[in-house]
Amino acid sequence: MDDAIKAILEKQHYHIVGNHSGVKLCHWLGEKLLRGRPCYKESFYGIDSHRCLQMSPAVNNCTQTCLFCWRYQGLLENEIPNEDDPEFILDEAIRGQQKLITGYKGDSRTEPERFKEALQPNMVACSLSGEPTMYSQLSDFFEACHKRDMTTFLVTNGTLPEVLENMDTLPRQLYVTVAAPNEEIYKKLCVPLRKDGWSNLNKTLELLPSLGTRTVIRHTLVEGWNVGWEKEYARLVNKADPLFIEPKGYVFVGYSRERMHNENMPSQERVMQFSKELARETGREILAEQKPSRVVLLGTDKSKMKIRGL
Repeated sequence: MDDAIKAILEKQHYHIVGNHSGVKLCHWLGEKLLRGRPCYKESFYGIDSHRCLQMSPAVNNCTQTCLFCWRYQGLLENEIPNEDDPEFILDEAIRGQQKLITGYKGDSRTEPERFKEALQPNMVACSLSGEPTMYSQLSDFFEACHKRDMTTFLVTNGTLPEVLENMDTLPRQLYVTVAAPNEEIYKKLCVPLRKDGWSNLNKTLELLPSLGTRTVIRHTLVEGWNVGWEKEYARLVNKADPLFIEPKGYVFVGYSRERMHNENMPSQERVMQFSKELARETGREILAEQKPSRVVLLGTDKSKMKIRGL
């Protein structure tokens, strides 16, 4: 990793792991430790917010430069030349998380037993930044996680369908971000670095029904850019036939503030309006919502929300 980008990330409280990975505490981990408030992933799927390891094995590597992305994009790296071992990444990511949460131990609002649990993460969310599928040993990484009985989530932009197709070990839950209803908006908002970005995203959507794991389509909604077009989104969703759909409002944070405005954050009412229209178009229903995160969950079977074994 470039020394300059490493310095920027560390200033933003990332813990850098090896050559290309990183860990950063989620806002909701702190909320759970201090106030007992869970994130929407706990409310929807049953994971423990305070035991969630938010990380990426490709923290500064991506195939898109989305305008709504919160990370610094000035020194983006398009490949990972010196890959670290999956077990090393997992071990060091856990150690990094343990170091980052140290400050919560002395806070009187933190329950000692909950803090003790937080020191042993049981959930890995490959969703921090970058495009995790650029790490060629991602399948082995998930295998290492599963051997330790850790639940795994992967968030991908879908531009590398061949990676998903060839993975022997998939995450327990696979998110594909669909942030545009058509190619024109995709090119303007997601700013792909590959000419085949849109076509590859569609290949990923077509691939999802054949994958043996839980699948979710994430719509990151940016007011003034991609909210609406429910019929076009529905056609994309129907290709993928996901277990769930998550319309979620963009948040005006990080470096996205240099590219967006506060007005680009849709209200929860706007997200809900979009969700109701999309539910009608896709034959689904509203299963849940979490207002603080501006997110709604769509699906057909509420009994499948909680992940078994948690």
